[in-house]
Amino acid sequence: MDEIKLRYGTNPHQKSARIFLPEGKLPLKIVNGEPSYINIIDALNSWQLVRELKQLTNLPAAASFKHTSPAGAAIGKPLSPELKKSLFVSDIELSPLAAAYARARGADRMATFGDWAAFSHPVDITTAQLLAGEVSDGCIAPDYQPEALAILKQKKNGKYPILQIDPDYNPPSVEIRQLFGIYLEQERNNAPIDETLLQNVVTREKTIPEQTKVDLLLALITLKYTQSNSVVLTYDGQVVGVGAGQQSRIHCTRLACNKADKWFLRLHPRILNLKFLKATTRAEKATAIDILLEENATPEELQPFLTLLAEPLQPFTREEKRAWLANFPGICLGSDGFIPFRDNLDRAACSNVRYVIQPGGSTRDQTIIDAADQYRMVMVFTNLRLFYH
Repeated sequence: MDEIKLRYGTNPHQKSARIFLPEGKLPLKIVNGEPSYINIIDALNSWQLVRELKQLTNLPAAASFKHTSPAGAAIGKPLSPELKKSLFVSDIELSPLAAAYARARGADRMATFGDWAAFSHPVDITTAQLLAGEVSDGCIAPDYQPEALAILKQKKNGKYPILQIDPDYNPPSVEIRQLFGIYLEQERNNAPIDETLLQNVVTREKTIPEQTKVDLLLALITLKYTQSNSVVLTYDGQVVGVGAGQQSRIHCTRLACNKADKWFLRLHPRILNLKFLKATTRAEKATAIDILLEENATPEELQPFLTLLAEPLQPFTREEKRAWLANFPGICLGSDGFIPFRDNLDRAACSNVRYVIQPGGSTRDQTIIDAADQYRMVMVFTNLRLFYH
């Protein structure tokens, strides 16, 4: 039996914790630090996500995980000057892998604070330098350049958890877990995510651009490793909004769309050109921007963050927000289960969503199709549910 002792279980008082294989050798190696039980869960889930993104696109991929769900995921596409400024990386020359992580980390800077980072390719110096400047709980990758590893080993006073995984490892087709002393067994979710899932377009609008196909499949892969119920918005090779673990799908949609709205508004010149006091940290800036863009923020909530500004911010009206979102064609929404009511599409339309991918199979499918046609959306039925528990 091959095993690795862990720092502790889900909580610090759960002292006895380990990972093990009854037979064979673990595909995982601890390069640095002492990961916890939760770290391992995030590591294994995030690795599967970036591995599938790499297989889909042949591009470097990165993910930023928090509490068993991705807060962000992306492929290594170049960043525009505006996006680099929005992501606080204007002064860094990014490798493709670093660009993927900058996008993943910047999908939701509130949620990705203290993340678990995953990389599809060996971590290079640029990626390590980017990660070194962020608050993070650990990382996983197939390998690390020696100089990159030396940089990461300095995090958390030398205690930063760094995991290396065998990229050729494939798990058994059946998975087993124990809950309350009872064993559960099922076939692993090995459903391939590829263009064959895009064939059943059910709306009057049928055309899906090539880049949008990638974004729709990116949404599905992300949903595959996101706690259900879940809704994901994607754009230009990255996740821009995740609504995870909600009991009601409309709450997933509202959460994902609200996050996406803020992501796009961070690209507005009014936000890009905000003047903060000199001592303001990146974390403080990210929190301030998030609160300043919150539609229902109270004066009491706003006041502490207004004091960080060197110049006052002119608030956005709802009409200004809608007008700005209209500048971004091709926003995609994916749902892990069927969309039961049209209120999900009504909310998505407010965020300029134009492409929707979902399993279909609701008794109200025709009502949902009619709503998509009303908004001139393209909607795909995959007949593939992607619940994750």
